[in-house]
Amino acid sequence: MSKAFTRESDDLPDWPALPRQPSPLPPGAKNYLTPDGAQRLREELDRLIQVERPRVAASPHEGDIKRQLQVLDQRIGHLQQSLHSAVVVPPPVAPEDRVRFGATVTVREGSGGESRYRIVGVDETDIDRGWVSWLSPIAKALLNARVGQRVRFKLPSGDEELEIVGLAYE
Repeated sequence: MSKAFTRESDDLPDWPALPRQPSPLPPGAKNYLTPDGAQRLREELDRLIQVERPRVAASPHEGDIKRQLQVLDQRIGHLQQSLHSAVVVPPPVAPEDRVRFGATVTVREGSGGESRYRIVGVDETDIDRGWVSWLSPIAKALLNARVGQRVRFKLPSGDEELEIVGLAYE
């Protein structure tokens, strides 16, 4: 075939397909989300479908559009699957005295310092904000405990005792 009838982009190497990201959930675990977490994921999905994907597809630079679309499509697929399997857990109606999913827990460490953790779904985890997955070791140590109670938490440097000093639900 004459080169006159081929596009330059046909000469570019094909990018290998991106590997499918494994689910962060263990087999059989429910995909719990807080209501605001589910809303954030829906908003991200809408933005990716309505704004980002069309913008990338219409880009005049053909160089790595295919790869960018693969990355976007992978994230879109992950969000769709996550929202499809989500179990949205609303905050308790009555004041809760135990640490449950969605709680923001303030703890006092053995050193006297305080930390705050919010127990959220695996797709909502944000360490910078103190949002930890309900499957994480810290969340497992805190779940079902009460204000004033001390819980043991294993760190790489050894065991830590945490005292629960505050509990709130958003």
